[in-house]
Parts: sequence; C-alpha cells; structure tokens
Amino acid sequence: MHLDLLLHAAFWGVAAIAVLSGAAVFWVDSMARATYALACSFVAVGVNVLLLHQNYVGIVTILMMVMEMAVMVVYMIMFMGMNPALMPMSMVHDNRRALGAAVVTFALLAAGILLVDWPTRRGVPSGDTTRALGEALMGSKMLVMTVISPVMVATIVAGIVLAVRRTRYDRFGDDLQRRTPDDPQPGGVGR
Repeated sequence: MHLDLLLHAAFWGVAAIAVLSGAAVFWVDSMARATYALACSFVAVGVNVLLLHQNYVGIVTILMMVMEMAVMVVYMIMFMGMNPALMPMSMVHDNRRALGAAVVTFALLAAGILLVDWPTRRGVPSGDTTRALGEALMGSKMLVMTVISPVMVATIVAGIVLAVRRTRYDRFGDDLQRRTPDDPQPGGVGR
C-alpha cells in the first residue's frame, strides 16, 4: 500500500516535471536553454513510461531523446557557435496564429477522443507485453539499429571535432599549463 502511494506520487510528480519543462521551452530566452528544457521533458516522459512498467519503451524514449538533443546541440555549435546559442531570443513566433492553431488542434483532438467509437479488444494480450511491444516496434530492424547506433555516436563526435575550431590545447598550450587562454577575442565568463 505504501509503495503504491509512493509510485503514484512519483508518477504525478514526474508528469508535472514533463509538462512544466515542456512549457519552459517557450518561456526561456535562448536556444540552448530551450534544448535543455526539451530534453528534461522527454526524459521525464521516459521515466513515467518506466513507472508504467514498459521498460523497453521507456529506455528507448530516454536514449532517443537524449541523442536527439545532443545532435541538436552539435548543430547549434556548428552553425551558430556557443555564444549565439545562449543569446536571448524568442521561441514563439506569430503569437495570435500559434494560439489559434493550438486551440483548434486541441478542440479537434478532444472531439475525436469523445466522439469516435473506440475499438473493442480482440484476442488476449501477450504474457510479456514489453517484449511484444518491442518486437512490434523493431521487428526485423533490430540488427540495423544495433549497427547504426555506433555510427550515430561517431557522427556526433566527428561533428563536435569539426565544429570546434580551437580546443583547450590551442587555448592553454600542449601541456595545458598556460594560465590565461590564448583567445583571439578577449572576454567570456570570469574575465
């Protein structure tokens, strides 16, 4: 009984974190902060899926979203540099149309939920629903995903290496013993 109450509290607490951090994407004032808020929201959703005992889907959700946010950060560094990614900006554009589109979309989805006849279950669920769901989602693609995963990691590492023109060795010397960095433009945090 006590564990049940704790699991319910954890579920709703993590759900609140997911919703609030998802909303924070539109409240924060930089792309980097919006990326972190979106990653936090997706990880919270993955944790909630884990709390529903869907381990495979929960772990895949967390891993996929963290990798997606990592790729997004790599592209921010490559095409914008770190300073522009942290500069204030609005993530909301054309507020009136966006709000109108959101209200209409919500009304259509809510009407669909309430008005459409839901199908009745045919057959019985599998004994191991997590395994059945994993096989339904991946099926014959598991080998492909296993091979692609290291390629994706190598791509992210290569993208970062190519994006960063000056490394800490360029800034602080080959032995990292230089006290002040050799930057072409002065400034930055703490200076």
